[in-house]
Amino acid sequence: METMVNIKINGTPLSVPNGITILEAARYAGIEIPTLCYLKDINEIGACRMCMVEVKGARSLVTACVFPVNEGMEIFTNTEKVRNSRKTTLELILSTHDRKCLSCIRSGNCELQALCKQYGVKDESRFDGEVPQYDFDDSAAHMVRDNNKCVLCRRCVAACDMQKISVIGANARGFDTHISSAFDKDLANVSCISCGQCIVHCPTGAIYEKDDTAKVLAAINDPEKFVVVQTAPSIRVTLGECFGMHIGTNVQGKMVAALRRLGFDKVFDTDFAADLTIMEEAHEFLDRVQNGGVLPMITSCSPGWIKYCEHYYPEQIPHLSTCKSPQQMFGATIKTWYAQKMNIDPKNIFVVGIMPCTAKKFETQRADQSASGYPDVDVALTTRELGRMIESAGIFFKHLPEEEFDNPLGEGTGAAVIFGATGGVMEAALRTAVEKLTGEELTNLDFKEVRGTNGIKEATYSVAGMDVNVCVCSGTANAKIVMDKVKNGEANYHFIEIMGCPGGCVNGGGQPIQHAVVHNFIDLKSRRAAALYEADKNLPVRKSHESEAIKRVYSEFFGEPGSHKAHDILHTSYVARPKYK
Repeated sequence: METMVNIKINGTPLSVPNGITILEAARYAGIEIPTLCYLKDINEIGACRMCMVEVKGARSLVTACVFPVNEGMEIFTNTEKVRNSRKTTLELILSTHDRKCLSCIRSGNCELQALCKQYGVKDESRFDGEVPQYDFDDSAAHMVRDNNKCVLCRRCVAACDMQKISVIGANARGFDTHISSAFDKDLANVSCISCGQCIVHCPTGAIYEKDDTAKVLAAINDPEKFVVVQTAPSIRVTLGECFGMHIGTNVQGKMVAALRRLGFDKVFDTDFAADLTIMEEAHEFLDRVQNGGVLPMITSCSPGWIKYCEHYYPEQIPHLSTCKSPQQMFGATIKTWYAQKMNIDPKNIFVVGIMPCTAKKFETQRADQSASGYPDVDVALTTRELGRMIESAGIFFKHLPEEEFDNPLGEGTGAAVIFGATGGVMEAALRTAVEKLTGEELTNLDFKEVRGTNGIKEATYSVAGMDVNVCVCSGTANAKIVMDKVKNGEANYHFIEIMGCPGGCVNGGGQPIQHAVVHNFIDLKSRRAAALYEADKNLPVRKSHESEAIKRVYSEFFGEPGSHKAHDILHTSYVARPKYK
C-alpha cells in the first residue's frame, strides 16, 4: 500500500504519495510549476532552474522537479522571491538567445516565449553582452539544428539517449557550451536515425524539420504536374492538435477537405498501401515459414528503425522484410499502375506523403525507391508542415465539412488504420496470415496481446498446428534489446514488428509538438492510438485481403502477392552503413 505524507502548498493542506517530487505534488493542488528542462523519466536533471520554489526552513530555493516531498513540508510556489528568481533565469537565458521570434518556426508554440510572457520579461535583457554565434547544421535530410536558439536544457540529448542512439551531447564548457555531435561533426556524418524525437522534445526553435512545403506549393502551381497527396494512418488522429482540438480527435473528413482546398489533384489514403504492404508482407512471411527462409522476419515499415538496423545491426539485414514501406509502395503504385490507367507520364506525377515521421524525408532519398524510373515519393511532409500549410492558406480547419478520399486509392481497411500504433502492423498481418495458413475465416479479429504502449510485447498463437511466436517493440532502445536476443540466438520468434519511435507512428518525430507538461502528465501515445483502434472497430472491412481496391490492383496489374512484377515494384533492398560515434 502506498505511503502518504501530509504537506502544504501555498497554505493548502494535501495528502500525497511519499517520495514524489514537489513538481508532481503541486499538480494535486492544481498548480503548474514552470519548467524548461524537465521531462518525466527522460530528463530529470534540475538544470534550467525555472522550477525553483521556497520550502519552509530551507536556506535557499529548491528545484521542484527533483526535490522529494516529506512529512510536514510547507511549500510556496508563487512568492516574490520565487517569481524574481524565475524572471532572472529567463533574462539570463535571453542574454545569449537569438530573439528573432517573428520568423521562428516555433513562434506561438515555444515554451521559452510563453514563460517570458508569463513573467513579464522584455525583449531587451539587463544582462545583454557577448552572444555566441553558431552556423546552421542542415546537413541531414530531415532536420535543421540552430544552436543560436538553444537554451541548453538537454531535452534533445535525453531524447536521443532514450532511443539509445546518443549521437548528440554537450560539447565544450562554460560560456562555450553547446549541443552538437562528437567533434562537432555534421549530423549527416554520424549514425543519427532521423527519428526526430529530439525535435518533438525541444522547447524552442533550436531543432526543427526541414520545411518542404515550398516544393509542394510549387508543384501544385505547375500546370504540367499532376499532384497526388497521401496521408498516413496516424495523421487523422493527430492533425487536429495543430488547431487546438482534443488529443485523439479523428479529423479524417476535415483533413481531406483541407487538402482539396490546398489544390491537390487527388487526395488518397496511405491506408490503401498499408493493405498492400500486408498482402506482400504476409506472403513473404508465409514463404519464409514454409520454405526455410530467414526467421524471424522483421517488419520494414519504419524508416527510422530500418536506418537503425543498417547502422547498428548490419549483419541482421537478412531478417528484414524486403517490402517497401506503405508510403513508398503507394508512390510506386501511383507512378506505375495508376499512371497507366490514367494515361499520365510518371515524370509528370508529383507524389506527396503526409507522414508522422521525419525519417520519411530520408526514406524518399534512399536508393532502390524508384520503381517507375522516377522517385516513388517526391516529398514527405510532417503533420506539422501540413498544419502550417493549412493555416497559411487561410483555411478554417475546424469549420470544414467532412469529405471522402478519392478512389480507388482512397480505400483502406481497419487493418490499415491501426498501422499507426505499435502492434498495429503485427495485428494487421496476423489477420491475413492466419486466414491464409488455416484456410478458415477468423471470427475474432482483435489480437489484443500485441496492443498497448508497452515497449516490448510477446505472444504465441497456435495456427494450423504450429505455434507462431511474435514480438512487437517500439523505440530503438527496445529494438536493441530484441535485436541482441536475435543476434545471440536467444530469440525464438518467427515474426517481429519494430517501430523506431516509442509507441509507434502516433508518437512520431513529425507529429504536433506538445508542451512538456503534456508529455509529463498525459499519455499521448495511448490517447492517439485509442482513436485508431476505434476507427478500425467501426470500419466495414477490417482485413487487408478483403479490400476491393486491393483485389482490383492485383487482378489488373500485380497478378498475385509476391509475383515478379510485385517484387520489382513493391520491394526494396538495404545497405550496411557505418556506425559513427
